[in-house]
Formats: sequence, C-alpha cells, structure tokens
Amino acid sequence: MAKDEYGVRDALETWFAGADRVVVAGIGNPIRRDDCVGVEIVQDLKGKVSKNVCLIECETVPESFMQEIIDIKPSHVLLVDAATLGLKPGETRLVFPEQVTAFPAVTTHVLPLSIFCGYITKMTETKIALLLIEPENTEFGEGLTPTLQAAAERITKILLELFSA
Repeated sequence: MAKDEYGVRDALETWFAGADRVVVAGIGNPIRRDDCVGVEIVQDLKGKVSKNVCLIECETVPESFMQEIIDIKPSHVLLVDAATLGLKPGETRLVFPEQVTAFPAVTTHVLPLSIFCGYITKMTETKIALLLIEPENTEFGEGLTPTLQAAAERITKILLELFSA
C-alpha cells in the first residue's frame, strides 16, 4: 500500500472499527469538475465492496436521501465530498459533525451538511463522519483534474481495503 501522507487511512480504520452496516454517500455536482469527487469515489466502489456497505450517489441533494439512509439503519455513515478547507488540492480530512460548524469548510450544497448530519443523528443511532477533499477546480466542466483523480484513486483504494467483499 502506498504511504497515506495525510493519515486518512488510519483515521478511517479507527472510525470504522466495529462497523456492521455502512452507508457511503458520494456528494457533488457532476458539472463542476472536482466538486464531483465524492460521487466518482462511490461509482468506483460499486460492485467491489461487501454486501454490508450501501453506496449512494447523492450528487448535490444529499437531503433527498435522508429517509433511505435512515431505513438502512446503518451503524456508520460516511459522507464523501469536496470542500474548500484551505488545504492543498487533493488533501483529505476526516471531520465529524460536531466539528462542521467550527471547521471552515465551503461546499456547494443548498442544505448545509451540519443540518443533514444533525437530522440523521436525531433519527438514528448511527455514527456520522465527513471525508472532505480539497478541490483544485470547481468551475463548470466535466471530469476531475489530474490532482483530484489521483486523490480519488487513493481514497477508493483505502475504502476498498476496509470494505472488500
């Protein structure tokens, strides 16, 4: 395994310890270049993870999938999204809902992820975390930049190691 320069693999492995039913939700706008990184990662995981992992492509409306997530009754929900954090493009952080209001992240969603997380937490006993990836380019256009493509591949590989079928 390649070196994980940001410690994300260790953070995810620790956070997923004891997980029995997982939702991985990819968030992002497919016509805003790197903003779509979360959706791309979920697409890359399809057909490659255990049956205890539910993959959801939320695109720009994660709130539309709240009931589906609640009905799954997951032990863990991981939201994967691009967010302007002030890091280098492709750098990734695992952030928890209680940090979202204090964490200076900028995303492109109508409903703030803090509200989304709060609702899911209120309705379930699940643990929620956000895997946030610094974008390089969120201008209109399709396809990830090479930097974000490499980050997506790195994160996909980590998640596959954690959730192999």
